[in-house]
Amino acid sequence: MNRILQVLGLLMLSTAPLAAEQSMSFFITSHGPGNGANLGGLAGADAHCQSLAAAVGAGERSWHAYLSTNGAETVNARDRIGSGPWTNVQGIIVAENIEQLHGDNNLTKETVLTETAAMTNGRGDSPNRHDILTGSGLDGTASDSTCENWTSGGDGSAMVGHHDRTGGGANPTSWNSAHGTRGCSQANLQSTGGDGLFYCFASD
Repeated sequence: MNRILQVLGLLMLSTAPLAAEQSMSFFITSHGPGNGANLGGLAGADAHCQSLAAAVGAGERSWHAYLSTNGAETVNARDRIGSGPWTNVQGIIVAENIEQLHGDNNLTKETVLTETAAMTNGRGDSPNRHDILTGSGLDGTASDSTCENWTSGGDGSAMVGHHDRTGGGANPTSWNSAHGTRGCSQANLQSTGGDGLFYCFASD
């Protein structure tokens, strides 16, 4: 009898991570594509989210990057990510709906985890990676800074948020709209405390 209980316990432990991953509907990318803010446009960013999610067993969901674009191709990040609620890989709800996401949410350094359940370096850590690409204003609509709609890895600027809710800029505690970057290259993003990371949400 004890042996049976031990086997059942092991089975429960072995399936727990998979259950968490399948319920996950939000994460911050563990790494970017590697070419600064040139993400291959929205399609490339979405594909990166989908690939990272699939690598941890959550690829059955439809993943979208929280990114806005402007100009003739204006898209608001808030309109691409479904209606919520959204949970991290540990099953913790970070926001119930769009209004809460852009208001009094549960996004902190401790809850904004990667797809592998890792915590991302913030201000005070080395290297600092807290600048998260969004191209968005506080309400999740498009800003003027999107590194040519996520196709430039050179000139330009991108609006970023702080996943750890601290730092500099006009809105230092904002997760999605703290300040613009110095440029769009990987080196420029890193120089202001970023690494080309972005948020991914399951829209279904």
